[in-house]
Amino acid sequence: SMSKMRNLQPKMEEIKKKHGSDPQKQQQEMMALYQREKINPLAGCLPMVVQIPVFYALYKVLFVTIEMRHAPFFGWIRDLSARDPSTIWNLFGAVPWDPATLPILGGILNGPLHLGVLPLVYGFTMWLQMAMNPPAQDPMQRQIFALMPIVFTFIMAPFAAGLLIYWAWNNVLSIIQQYVIMHRFGAENPIDSFIARFKKA
Repeated sequence: SMSKMRNLQPKMEEIKKKHGSDPQKQQQEMMALYQREKINPLAGCLPMVVQIPVFYALYKVLFVTIEMRHAPFFGWIRDLSARDPSTIWNLFGAVPWDPATLPILGGILNGPLHLGVLPLVYGFTMWLQMAMNPPAQDPMQRQIFALMPIVFTFIMAPFAAGLLIYWAWNNVLSIIQQYVIMHRFGAENPIDSFIARFKKA
């Protein structure tokens, strides 16, 4: 549904321009377009409705599980139940310095501004996943959606490394799935656009 809607963006923009002063007529034309193209805009939300309870259950399990305590994973992750130990303030461990020791600012740098590799990977995958969705019609909604990956990067930073690994990996699998579906429907996507720009450069 999302891939089809992305292909219909030019037609939707035409309807918006044509009936900009009449919101009711604009809505009727949009519904008629969806019926002609056999698209249900809510179909893209249905998988999320099913996933929300599963995500919450997994969050609780990963949050309270004893097996994750002090369990090493890979590289710098030595405890899946603790937050990502790396941070941008010591160049992800390249500089032997703990930002928490800094007077006054130490609490902030070690708190909400403690951005490690995993929160940044999570934020990037969330941004890419949202970029593959059709853009919102309302400019205000578009700005909110653009800010969401940044906000969630900071929100997720203090969470357990195990949770961030799970959510980032889930985002990667969703991006691959979405990419395959978009290719099947011939929809434009940001990955192909980036590769095309890189080839030109």
